[in-house]
Amino acid sequence: MATWQPAPGETLLARTPGCFATGTAVAVAGMRWFRDTERNDIQHELTGWPEGPDFTIRSKTERRTRAAGGFAGRALALAVMGAVEALASAGSVGSSPRGTGSAQDRANEVEDFPVLWAAPGTLARTLPWQLDPGRCPEDYRTHVLVTDRRVLVVGFPDDDTARDEVLWETDRDAIARVERRTFTRMGVEAQIVFADESWCRLAPPEADSHWEVVRHLAHASEVVPLEALTPGQREAVTAFAAEHAALRTVVTRRPSGHLTIEAVSKPIPDPSTGADPHLKIVGSDGEPVKSKPGDL
Repeated sequence: MATWQPAPGETLLARTPGCFATGTAVAVAGMRWFRDTERNDIQHELTGWPEGPDFTIRSKTERRTRAAGGFAGRALALAVMGAVEALASAGSVGSSPRGTGSAQDRANEVEDFPVLWAAPGTLARTLPWQLDPGRCPEDYRTHVLVTDRRVLVVGFPDDDTARDEVLWETDRDAIARVERRTFTRMGVEAQIVFADESWCRLAPPEADSHWEVVRHLAHASEVVPLEALTPGQREAVTAFAAEHAALRTVVTRRPSGHLTIEAVSKPIPDPSTGADPHLKIVGSDGEPVKSKPGDL
């Protein structure tokens, strides 16, 4: 085995940790389901999947109990956070991690939390069980890879990417659309809808408000070769590559017309700042520009 590499003429755009998401709302917190289009649980129908945890959506009584406990906990947390913020203002600690956003789809985020929605014979049913945190061994990791041709899931044990195993792949054309989901403690999640209307909901395992998998899937990424750049853009790419010599640099054109210069397989950005030092957006002459919709 070896670290996965793209085929000749294929460009790797992103490689990041990823797994099935986990519920955030009180009724579904810490849970996830695998559903057909009638909202039946299909985890026992999925070919090759080992047994995993069975979850039950919390009743209204359970929700009220958890909410009451949460209220008391939040009161304590507010007192603690007051002290933390005082320390932060003095430079003693960093900012708190990103919290949850607002529910965008109550049926599938608050009342239920399917992470796989698939009629019989659809593509989502072929996704690997290793993406499920409730089934994946503790010493095993899964990464989502995006190229200009394919989307793949690879797995490897003991944090050793040199032991990559391709668990699943599909052509980019098999994906109809990708939607950002922000009701999450992870900063951002992705609902990937396939051409056959089956879908899955994936998340980074750690807080990441950028998660470049979403960016490269939500909007087509046109890879731009160095010879197609203006002199100013080439200069910007050369300087960026020198700063990130240990990582591979890729240039893509975004829907706004801006170029992004980024280091592939970069570390997770600092959630306290929201900044990503491994990504730069430039204009027609290589000058830094502010992002527009679709750039990030």
